[in-house]
This record gives sequence, C-alpha cells and structure tokens, in this order.
Amino acid sequence: MIVIVLAALATWLLPAGKYSSITYADGRFATSTALQYTAPDGSRRDTVLDGSLPATQRTLDSLQIRIPLASFEGGVIRKPVSVPGTYHRLASRPQGPVAVLLAPIKGIYESIDIILFILLIGSFMYVFNESGALVRGLAALSYRMKGRESWLIIILTFLFSFGGASYGMAEEGFAFYVILVPLFLAAGYDLIVPVMVIFGGTQLGTLASFSNPFSTIIASNAAGVNWKDGLDERILMFVASSIIAIIYTVRYAERVKKDPTRSWVYRIDGDVKTAFPSQLPTTLSGSLTWRDRLLLTLFLGTFATMIFGVVKLDWWLPEMTALFLAATLALGLILRLPEKKFIASLLKGAEELLSVAFIVGIARGVTIVLNEGAISDTILYGTSQGLGGLSPAVFILLMFALYILFTLFISSSSGMAVLTMPIMGALGLMAGVPGREMVNAYLFGMGIMGFLTPTGLILPSLALVNVSFKAWWKFIRMLLVWLMLLCVVFLLVGIYRSSR
Repeated sequence: MIVIVLAALATWLLPAGKYSSITYADGRFATSTALQYTAPDGSRRDTVLDGSLPATQRTLDSLQIRIPLASFEGGVIRKPVSVPGTYHRLASRPQGPVAVLLAPIKGIYESIDIILFILLIGSFMYVFNESGALVRGLAALSYRMKGRESWLIIILTFLFSFGGASYGMAEEGFAFYVILVPLFLAAGYDLIVPVMVIFGGTQLGTLASFSNPFSTIIASNAAGVNWKDGLDERILMFVASSIIAIIYTVRYAERVKKDPTRSWVYRIDGDVKTAFPSQLPTTLSGSLTWRDRLLLTLFLGTFATMIFGVVKLDWWLPEMTALFLAATLALGLILRLPEKKFIASLLKGAEELLSVAFIVGIARGVTIVLNEGAISDTILYGTSQGLGGLSPAVFILLMFALYILFTLFISSSSGMAVLTMPIMGALGLMAGVPGREMVNAYLFGMGIMGFLTPTGLILPSLALVNVSFKAWWKFIRMLLVWLMLLCVVFLLVGIYRSSR
C-alpha cells in the first residue's frame, strides 16, 4: 500500500506518456489473424500509416521488435508489447486518494485467476500435511539410511530442492529438524549439515524453480509471458545446481566426520549445544502403510500431472486450479475425513495462503496506478534511455545483479514478482531480452541472495540449531561463488539461444 501511494504521488510529478503497442489479435480485434496496433491515445487499428500489419516476422522486424512470431502464436507472450521509438507525451493524469483506494480492489479483480490458484494450492498442501504422510515418509527414509548418511544427504537435499522448485516448499522444512539434527549428529556431522540439507535444499529450489506457483508462475504472469517458456532450461538448472550443492555438502560433511575441528561451527561458535535430542526419536519406523504410500504417490503425481498438462495439453490457470481441487477432494476421500472436518481443513489451508493471495492482488494495484496515471511507459522510456546501447548480454547480467540487491529488502518471491516484473519484463523486451530470461534473472538473483538475506528464512533456521550467521557465511561463501558462475552461464546461453 505504501508503494501504491508512492506510485500515485509519482503520477503528479512525472509526465504522462505511452508507447504504441501491438497485440496478437488472432481474430479477436481483426477480421483475420493479425498484429493489433494500439496508438498512444488508446485507439485501435490494424494499419500503421498506409501499411497493413499482417502477423509475420517481417512486420515485427520492421517495428524493431526483436521477438519471434512463434512467441505470440504459441501464447508465450500474452500482454501488449511496446513498440520501440513510439513514445508520445500525453495530458497529465494524476491519481488521487480515490484512485489509491480503488487500486488494490482492481488489482484483486485482475488477479483473481492466480489468487484462486494460490488458495487451492494452500488447501491441497494443508490437507496433505495434516495427514502426516510427508513426515512419516522422510522418517522412514532416515531410518532405512542409518549408517549411510552421506547418501541421505544426497537424497534429502534433492527432495527438498525438488519441493522448493515444484511447489515452493520453504517454512514446511522446519518440521524436519527434529528428525535430521539427531541423525546427522549421530553420524559425526555438525549442525550446519542439517541446515544446508533442509534450508539450503529448499533455497536451491527457489533458485531453480521450474513450476513454483509463488515465483515462476506469478513472475511469468506479471511479465506477460507463458511460464512454460524456458521450462527445459530451468529443469536443467535445477539438476545442475542440485548436483553442485550436493557435492559441496557431502565433501564438507565427510571432512567434518574425519576431523571435527574442521567444522565451521566448531571454529566459530565452539562447542555448541542444541535443543534437539542427541539420539534419533524412538518413534522412527522404516515402514509405511499402504495409505501413506498412496498419499505420497498422489502428492507427487499431482505436480507431475500439472507439468504434463501445461507442456502437452496447453493448460493454464483454470485447469491447474481444477487439478488441485480434484487432488484435494481425493485426499479427503483417502483420509476418510468427515465433511465438516474436510471443509474446515480446506478453508484453513486457503486461509494460510490468503496473505500471499492478497499480496499478489494488492501489488497489482501498483501497476494499475502507474498505468492509469500513464507513467509506466514514461518510467520505461527514461530507464531505456539510461540503459540505451547495452547489449542483451550485459543487460541481463545487470538485471541479475539488481535482483540480488533487491532481495536484501524484499524476500517474498511473490511480492518481488508482482512489484518488479511488469516494469522489468517490458524493459527487457524492449532491450531484446526474452521474457523467460528476465524471469530467470529474477529467480537466480533471489535464489542466490536468499541464502544470506536477513529478511528471509536463514536467520530463524540458524537460530533453530543455535549456529551463528558467521559460521554459516564461512560455509556457504564458496558454494555461492559456484552457483553465481552457473547462473551467469545459463543467462548468457539463454541470450545466445534467443539471438540465433
């Protein structure tokens, strides 16, 4: 709301103006498939001067829009794209107190599709977590892997990373410290190892989110691109970053096991006492019931189905929301929940993500104020003048660095996406950077700084095991260097691919 107020004040200070824009009409505004041209004054027409605007690559090239036509035809780009060199000043449109109050309401209206998606995911996750199947599944895995803890590091880091990358697992990881801290201490490791496996794993998932609705999908939606564009690249990043982090963690854990004095906890914090028991919980069991197996299969199968539906069946938010509703109903049947208890759990899960849903909708109000005040394009125009002449490669690396900086102040992935991507995404397109690479720069920047930012989950994670931030920094610094190099390579390769 503070940002909305600042945006409204900016409409009184900055000159109004707009670019002409094009939209892929596909018969909606024209009698045939065409590129719909909208002038700065808002008038729509299918011709510019005396020339037609057929939906061809030559048309895009003539308008200096460096985007493949296939990106429009395939639904990768869903929002209007500004036409370079067409910025035009307009009469001032200052936004007053009434506009400030209306902005979050309009933002929720415009974001209702993704808000419903978030609420239904909350219901699904709450009902599933209430079943205890995930905790029992990891407990069974820990029991079976006792004595082979290095393999447990490999498997669990991958699973936590997958949870972060697929559905945004983060705070849920706190439940597993009571199991893994005693396990890793008994194996001769230090307290940094469980922090890296649990927190580090989920944070890796943030960096390489391939279907996380709270980062990838929201950011792509805000940038006006289809989130499955770049999916293969993000899955490859997920695999590569997980391998690097796992190798790094296992090597450290084995060094500490051979020589406890090499532990950063021992060197920095000394002989640390932890609130967790020094032995594994006696309730751990290596067996799972048939119902637990069915619940875990349903859980993984739901996300696999979502990815398949988006990639192969052209699903979008309504279909994905319906999938999670169906999966939640299936959970209720498997768990044999009474009607009142099921409805209460469904509403409780939606309630837990209501703040995220409101953030998405209210933050959209920032864009609404900027657009209705006609200064969004003014900001883009001024920024593009300042960044004029930068190559796409330099531009994307600058965006990566900016998102690392932004994450120091905004740790919420959904908040960051809806506040920045409408502007950054449009600016990237004007600079010849595909929307998917702008989303990747946002993911990579937040993923790297998320390991350190005090506004995120690292401080409560360290406090939980009584380890200092200095010890964590000593452990994580070289891994961050390797991950940053990996991010730079992926961004540059993405730019190279788009220019071919």
